[in-house]
Amino acid sequence: MSKAERPGGREPVRLAVRKTYKLYIGGAFPRSESGRSYAVTSSKGEFLANASKASRKDARDAVSAARKAFGGWSGATPYNRGQILYRVAEMLESRRAQFVAELTDAGTKKAGDVVDAAVDRLVWYAGWADKIAAVAGSTNPVAGPYFNVSSPEPTGVVAVIAPDEPLLGLVSVIAPVIVTGNTCVVIAGERAPLPAITLAEVLATSDLPGGVVNILTGSVKEIAPWLAAHMDVNAIDLTGVTDPDLAVACEEGAAENLKRVLRPAATDWSADPGTKRLTAFLETKTVWHPTGV
Repeated sequence: MSKAERPGGREPVRLAVRKTYKLYIGGAFPRSESGRSYAVTSSKGEFLANASKASRKDARDAVSAARKAFGGWSGATPYNRGQILYRVAEMLESRRAQFVAELTDAGTKKAGDVVDAAVDRLVWYAGWADKIAAVAGSTNPVAGPYFNVSSPEPTGVVAVIAPDEPLLGLVSVIAPVIVTGNTCVVIAGERAPLPAITLAEVLATSDLPGGVVNILTGSVKEIAPWLAAHMDVNAIDLTGVTDPDLAVACEEGAAENLKRVLRPAATDWSADPGTKRLTAFLETKTVWHPTGV
């Protein structure tokens, strides 16, 4: 019915475009192979969108993409990784209004301040890219005619269970993993995944190579144990796991190939993060070299 045909000449009512968001794997946005999705609602119970519900197959695909990207990303210079993370911060800030709206829908108070803090957090970690080796590495005194040098290297593919804080917490667990040369598979917070999906769009339009960050939406309880037990995952961050039984199950699965495990802990995401997360997923390589050669 046209505007002229409406009683009283009222403005036509526009139908909302109901979105079904996809996963982010290998730099692309595929649908879940399972074809499943779930409704995302606001803090007031209003429908916002549909999000893909990732399966074990999607998780395996994400791990494969992360492994494929690891060689190039870990081989990039720390300065280059810092540049790219700074670019992500620029792109995130350019979409500030969208993030504010999504955080407000999720019930976040002072959403604008949270978005600004997330941008600042990315810039902060970008600055550490070419400095962490000097802080975490060392030249060791030894009894003998040798140089003995310890230097940090990335662990590999890291599975990250993101916290329920949908942007600042998310950025705070991803940034230290990738700035040190690791690649990651992230399970976004189930309650409010839209900021994570928008962050995926930011990553896809920045200079970050595909596969460095892979973001899955869906059930943490379903996907996390499979990532914990995956033999090509080198470490797992359980920050977003709130169920003690699930945390124990993930730790047991991780023990199969001696994964590094960062256990769940209550965190004030607005506080100074320090360097703990930067060093959590680094391995130390020690090299001996004869003097005078």
